[in-house]
Amino acid sequence: MSEFVQPLARDGVVSMEGYHSPQVDVAVRLNTNESPVPPPEGFSAAVAVAATELSWNRYPDRHATALRSALAEAHGVTPMQVFAANGSNEVLQSLLLAYGGPGRSAAVFEPTYAMYAQIARTTGTDVLRGTRDADHRLVSDDVMALVADEQPALVFLCSPNNPTGTVDPVGLVADLVDVAAGYGGLVVVDEAYGQFASTSAVDLLAEDRPLVVSRTFSKTWAMAGARLGYLLAPTWCVAELDKVVLPYHLDAFKQAVGILALEHRAAMDDRVAQLVADRNRMAAALDVLPVTAWPSEANFILFRPDTRSGRDVWQALVDRSVLVRDFTNMVGIQGCLRVTIGTTDENDRFIEALGQILGGSLAEAPHEPDTEGD
Repeated sequence: MSEFVQPLARDGVVSMEGYHSPQVDVAVRLNTNESPVPPPEGFSAAVAVAATELSWNRYPDRHATALRSALAEAHGVTPMQVFAANGSNEVLQSLLLAYGGPGRSAAVFEPTYAMYAQIARTTGTDVLRGTRDADHRLVSDDVMALVADEQPALVFLCSPNNPTGTVDPVGLVADLVDVAAGYGGLVVVDEAYGQFASTSAVDLLAEDRPLVVSRTFSKTWAMAGARLGYLLAPTWCVAELDKVVLPYHLDAFKQAVGILALEHRAAMDDRVAQLVADRNRMAAALDVLPVTAWPSEANFILFRPDTRSGRDVWQALVDRSVLVRDFTNMVGIQGCLRVTIGTTDENDRFIEALGQILGGSLAEAPHEPDTEGD
């Protein structure tokens, strides 16, 4: 038998790092922007009934017809303008499979959601990296120049932006779409946190505009465990996405759960209002501590400790059984941490712990072994 030679992944994969977000056993987990509470009781009961009525021995509807129709009605578009997938990450992957690839490029404006560049690289798409200003906002002239000069196949905008919470002006989105229309590019506005914001790009959608808007059930709908996302787009775009997605990719249970969630929109809207109120309360509490915090229109707040290193503060919070997201090594937001808005009790525990740490009591914190960082 010949000597075993281990197969190697292609160069672009070997050089990559996987997605990292610590999963630590703590009392207060405010690091992944999940809903702090489960779906409404009525929704959960309806899901249990739906599970007994599915034909588990049959493949699901390949086109998720009923779910697409329900989403179309909710957004005032046609079902042919809706594409549903396993979380918004599969939406992004499908876009890059259809419109990216070798010889094509995608523009991102950092700091932003890292999966745009990650998925682009896995599909062999070149990544063009733009930047943001000191307040993490897009600079219109810089953005327009990059897109006009480089003509990327896809332009990714995250609004509200993760991890900064900033919102892109609708006027800038419209201008970018006009530029992209002139050379055959596609503008992707990721509104995973859109329900928490005051503006949306959905109203800009049209058949003659190369614009798509991505949404998710993970945040507002308290369904991160279900992995369900969707996209609103011109019909010609959805038709191309249907070609690259795997057959039967969206299981029957997920389709049923999505439809039921849309029937509980009033309850979900109430939760959004509560989280926005809690976010404003959290921002006010951070204002009196020695940190620099940026305004947010999402369900999280980015901040940088003024008197201690972000990494030391992150560890001190973990030692107090509070977990936030560590972005201290991310380009553009070095030293920063991001806290998800949780329940009132969780928010209070975070503020109390942060106050203790920044008030000089870091040495008094109980010490536990180091935890893996981002």
